Amino acid sequence: MSAIFGPAGNAESFPYKSSVDAPRWLAGLGLDCYEYQCGKGVNVGEATARKVGEAAREAGIALSLHAPYFINLANPDPDSLQKTIGYITAACQAADWMGATRVVIHSGALMKRTRREAQDIALKSLKEVVTACDAAGFGHITLCPETMGKINQLGDLDEVLELCTLDERLTPCVDFGHLYARTLGELEGHEACVKMLDRIKEVLGEERASRFHSHFSKIQFTPNGGEKMHLTFDQADFGPDPEPLMTEVARRGWSPTFICESAGTQAEDALTMKKLYQSAL
Repeated sequence: MSAIFGPAGNAESFPYKSSVDAPRWLAGLGLDCYEYQCGKGVNVGEATARKVGEAAREAGIALSLHAPYFINLANPDPDSLQKTIGYITAACQAADWMGATRVVIHSGALMKRTRREAQDIALKSLKEVVTACDAAGFGHITLCPETMGKINQLGDLDEVLELCTLDERLTPCVDFGHLYARTLGELEGHEACVKMLDRIKEVLGEERASRFHSHFSKIQFTPNGGEKMHLTFDQADFGPDPEPLMTEVARRGWSPTFICESAGTQAEDALTMKKLYQSAL
């Protein structure tokens, strides 16, 4: 097993109109996976979803799906929780039609609570989400709580790992750009990568840790808020640099899924990451 690489959604260079053509195009570039975007809502119909899935199987492209951005596991309101469950089960349904095995979900916002209060609400909510997904027949789909980029959001590395201890099927979506941005550039370089990967292993065990899901891009941040905007690999003012992470993952022999979220150059930058990883092997 080795790490796999692909983009979140379609790059600016994508020459077709429909995502049904994405898997074939990505395979032609030498990429391995594709994250279908439902950030603004699950608006893909069954027929299209099945076509994307068929195209991915034919091209040998592994699929994941990003659930709506407005999910907030840390909102204690019962109506909000029911909506969250609805968004996530809808995402799982679309993923199931496609044959996507992983669904990425946002952790949530603090909403003027302490981090611990928000985290306790999120743990309770996620437990209900997992139960609802199982009841709806989506127990085979891996939910991936994501590390978040803004300082006032729930979802630093430890918070996401704690969420993942609720059920052994949960897999962290470690967004290294987000962690870099929320620490104002601290989580950057080889030593930081070693520490983060060690921490994932410490909490989840090596077997689970080695298969983590990941988002990666360079991210501009502000001193007060953290994440401001996604950049491309060509922009040098902000990090993180992918090379130390690729080197360390290769050294460990781990097989994570790397989804590149660069702003418009996500396919090209995913390929850059894959080449860095392969040369480290």
